[in-house]
Amino acid sequence: MQKNSAIILGLMSGTSCDGLDLALCRFFYRNNTFGFKLIKAKTIAYNVQMKKKLSAAFNCNANALMKLNADFASYCANEVNKFNKKNKILPHFISSHGHTVFHEPNNGFSTQIGCGATIAAKTSITTICDYRSIDVALKGQGAPLVPIGDKLLFGKYDACLNLGGIANISYTNKKGNAVAYDICILNMALNYFAEKIGKNYDNRGIIAKNNNFNADLLKKLNTLSYYKKSKNKSLGREYFESIFLNTINKHKLEPQIVISTLTQHFAHVISNEIKLHNLQRVLVTGGGAYNLHLINLINEQINYKLHIPSKEIINFKEAIIFGFLGFLRINHQHNTLKTVTGALKSTCSGAIYVGCI
Repeated sequence: MQKNSAIILGLMSGTSCDGLDLALCRFFYRNNTFGFKLIKAKTIAYNVQMKKKLSAAFNCNANALMKLNADFASYCANEVNKFNKKNKILPHFISSHGHTVFHEPNNGFSTQIGCGATIAAKTSITTICDYRSIDVALKGQGAPLVPIGDKLLFGKYDACLNLGGIANISYTNKKGNAVAYDICILNMALNYFAEKIGKNYDNRGIIAKNNNFNADLLKKLNTLSYYKKSKNKSLGREYFESIFLNTINKHKLEPQIVISTLTQHFAHVISNEIKLHNLQRVLVTGGGAYNLHLINLINEQINYKLHIPSKEIINFKEAIIFGFLGFLRINHQHNTLKTVTGALKSTCSGAIYVGCI
């Protein structure tokens, strides 16, 4: 290891489009073990305008998308500068996930906006970004990326379950290899239908709990072909806007009924994955960890309780791990695993833009 310790600011913007997560951590490598200490963390909620821009990026023309790429990077850089000034701590590196607009690995690309060069230029801090491209170029899915962090930082758990815009899981199989994949669309869908009744999300799952579900739609969702794929699979907005949303809209149901049905569906497919691999100690993070109705439905189906950690870990685990991906990158260590993505080989991924001093 060239650098046994480094302070890195991880940036994460998820598919739920709710805000920018900043997690400032000291990462270290001691006695053949990786570790971290969370120093400061904050979520910058997107205003209506920014949320609208990010949500609509999928439909931008090329010129508009490139402008948003630069504008979003400037937004991130400004927030980073304010964060650093307030906390009076200057990170050695910034490690940014960006915001996913397109994810089509089967067509050879996955696109995250938030230009790393712009962030480096406006913060004067070396910035690491674009973690997916090399994996996709090597015929991988470019996702999920967090399993290396799950394995090296949260290895005491049998599995890590992230309930974000998309639900994904990672665990180590009997051969000692990291395995991870996207299970299903999650908050991306729940938030979409919550917004139709004037809510940003289904707070604690109350809407789902207080409404009946539609058995016909539930059956259709449970039998979607994606769930028949065994491994190296990932999801994006493309799948949500085409197959998933079209399946729901054919039933012409009230949003409350859809939310209730979706929650039943998500609990079903998530619990099936946990039971299939006999995962006993499961760490849950992401916004879905606060959806008590969903968590209770999963607990009922697996017959034991999921482990809910502190709010800091729930809210910032992904940003923490993206900081860790940067730590591995600067140390020339593999941070993207072929057993997870299906790529031809594991890689040390991430483009580096040196900060302008």
